[in-house]
Amino acid sequence: MAILDIIEVPHPVLSAKARPVREDEFGPELQQKLADMAETMYAAPGVGLAAPQVADGRRMVVVDPGNEKEEHGGLPQRELIAMVNPEIVERGDDMISWEESCLSVPELYVQVRRHRRVRVRWRDGAGERHERVFEGFPAVVVQHELDHLDGRTIFDRASRIKRSRYLARKKKRDAARRP
Repeated sequence: MAILDIIEVPHPVLSAKARPVREDEFGPELQQKLADMAETMYAAPGVGLAAPQVADGRRMVVVDPGNEKEEHGGLPQRELIAMVNPEIVERGDDMISWEESCLSVPELYVQVRRHRRVRVRWRDGAGERHERVFEGFPAVVVQHELDHLDGRTIFDRASRIKRSRYLARKKKRDAARRP
């Protein structure tokens, strides 16, 4: 497995709509890419990562919003879900507001209104079909990652002034990193 580079706003891949994974792409190579994405997400650390965030323009995400069960040591259990060509097939009527952050927009927090409940259909890296209902925080995580597949980030949801302040801070941070 490998840890991949996470790209940041304003990289153009992040604002492009991701293409569906083709039938001939399912299999070991795709499964390896999803495993690398998962390793990258855990190392970041994060609870979700979309393929565009690692400069891959395909409709794939990995999420691990955890669950409420605990292991013997008191640590939350991992519940990694790799989704290929995911789609929301049903949305609940209730909305919740959540302060979100993003690995591709570090140090920016934005209040986002999301559906409290979503039903999602996807395939895994081997091509097997899945469908599941996500509620609460897991629903927020899934919706956030699926936004990436449509070329939207929390940066796009921030106010104009918040975006300009963020870009100014990013410019300073990037300049400080250069030799």
